[in-house]
Amino acid sequence: MASGRSGIVRRPGEARTIDVGGFGVVVLADASDTEATFSLIETDDPDVGAGPPLHVHRDATESFYVIEGSYVMVVDGRETLCEAGSFVLVPRGAPHTFRNASAGSRKLNLYTPAAMVGYFDELAAGIAKGLDADGLDAIAARFAMDVVGEIPDTYLVDADRPD
Repeated sequence: MASGRSGIVRRPGEARTIDVGGFGVVVLADASDTEATFSLIETDDPDVGAGPPLHVHRDATESFYVIEGSYVMVVDGRETLCEAGSFVLVPRGAPHTFRNASAGSRKLNLYTPAAMVGYFDELAAGIAKGLDADGLDAIAARFAMDVVGEIPDTYLVDADRPD
């Protein structure tokens, strides 16, 4: 990785990764890289049907770009199947969620201004310790996010942790 006043270059495998139980997060750029103007992550979602609860970001607009596979995106109650090449913009304060519609899907998430990388760090640590709904609400609140829907059964599950 090269960084400095001339920019940042992260070659394949150089970005920090976060194992969030049932999915992975690759941190391509965070607040410290971008003077807090944006954060960019890539997620891989191996399991069909997996996704977060309906939620709202109070401090950031979130955009998605589907790289591979497909997702059902839900924004303001409207469901749309988004295949590779699809772009979705979720304005700050809009209720939204998504679920993986095909095995092995991948997408980019852009948060403007920078947000949510710390959420995924805390979520991963919490899931590894058996995080419950109250714990999720507390983490979400620290990152200006409100969980406003039911938590899917698979969201707080560590795929590597025995039952």
